Amino acid sequence: MSINWMQEVLKRKDELIRDTQEFLQIPSVLDEESATEEAPLGKGINDALQFLLKRGEKEGLIAKNVNGLAGHLEMGQGEQLIGILCHVDVVPPGDGWTSDPFSADIRDGKIYARGAIDDKGPTMAAFYAMKIIKELGLPLNKRVRMIIGTDEESDWRCVDHYFQHEEMPTMGFAPDADFPIIYAEKGIVDFDLKQEVSHSHVEAEVKLQSLKAGRRYNMVPDWAETVLQADNGLLVDIEQRFLHFLASNHLKGKAVVGEGVTTLQLEGISAHAMEPDQGKNAGLLLANFLTGISLDSQAQLFVHFLDRYFNGDSRGKKLGIAYSDEITGDVTVNVGILSYNAESGGKIGINLRYPVTCDIEETKKILEQLAQQSGFILESFSDSKPHHVDRNHMLVQTLQRVYEEQTGERAELLSIGGGTYARSLEAGVAFGPLFPGRPDVAHQKDEYIIIDDLLKATAIYAQAIYELAK
Repeated sequence: MSINWMQEVLKRKDELIRDTQEFLQIPSVLDEESATEEAPLGKGINDALQFLLKRGEKEGLIAKNVNGLAGHLEMGQGEQLIGILCHVDVVPPGDGWTSDPFSADIRDGKIYARGAIDDKGPTMAAFYAMKIIKELGLPLNKRVRMIIGTDEESDWRCVDHYFQHEEMPTMGFAPDADFPIIYAEKGIVDFDLKQEVSHSHVEAEVKLQSLKAGRRYNMVPDWAETVLQADNGLLVDIEQRFLHFLASNHLKGKAVVGEGVTTLQLEGISAHAMEPDQGKNAGLLLANFLTGISLDSQAQLFVHFLDRYFNGDSRGKKLGIAYSDEITGDVTVNVGILSYNAESGGKIGINLRYPVTCDIEETKKILEQLAQQSGFILESFSDSKPHHVDRNHMLVQTLQRVYEEQTGERAELLSIGGGTYARSLEAGVAFGPLFPGRPDVAHQKDEYIIIDDLLKATAIYAQAIYELAK
């Protein structure tokens, strides 16, 4: 049977665009203040989940709401289950949009809205792929289930809850990353190094009252601030040295000198923790400046530890944990959160991403030993294991063939340092929606999806689902 999948999509183009706009107009941001038993993550997320479930029921799909934390839409028959993992929650819109972030305006062939590319636009593409297969009456020997998450942008409570109560698919994909195919994802660890406070530390001319930078483990801090206490003459000297440090390193920042106290602020460049070198870590840069100041011994130990083991090295070489493999590349280390105060000492929040063949337990032992030797304790070690599907797996081979047939381009296999819903499946890959060469505007102001790409992705998903389930 020969099916022109793009032609089938184009027959439904206007309806697909209307549904996508209506879906995007729901402000599905986590809001636990408005949470209820029926809507545990807030009204907006629940509205988006209900919209999709009701839309699926209208098309004759089997709909199920799993305690307001997840849901699914199912069609087909058979023992095996093909999963399509999507999510309806979005990050907060932020400021600076050209149009209202939930208006879903169309301009220059693009739909602008928070969630347009991550992940409500692609979710609607996958939904229409299922709708097309059902309307064509194509026989399926496996069940197809769209699994709908509600907490992907935060804590993944949705998939955790879902798979405690529902069946694990035989295989599947998440339309929530890049085309062609992401078949491997690094392991992701968050942990803290907490300084052991010494009550016998040696005082000095300058007291480090506080140092802080960053809010999230998985982001490079773009802002840092420290407060120093000393006599006024010394503070004026520190201010001048700081301004020279900024100028010589082409950095932005400022010094505010008060009576016996000065506040130094430094701007960096934010980036995702999966590639820290794309940013400038404001916290590490400010710590580097502070190593040249005569601080009390406790503060001195903290800033020198930061500078020695993290500054200028995102690959864990200084820590003794560098590792790389051919599947997913290098270990990466990001200092995402820094805090220090004179009473409780310092704390370093670290995001570590490790290759699929890396022995993370051995890495942890090295870190614990180094921490102990340096006056720190390793705490709160949370590990999301790496994910890898063999390149010869039927899932990978099928999606490669479909992508090449639909686009005429080679379906290269990709690996990433980020984490997608695909890792919650035993055999899952990330598959689109971002085509090669397109800018990634997820989480940015004026987020959009190109309508032609939405249509092309729908055709790819339709053929992929059919080929996997027929």
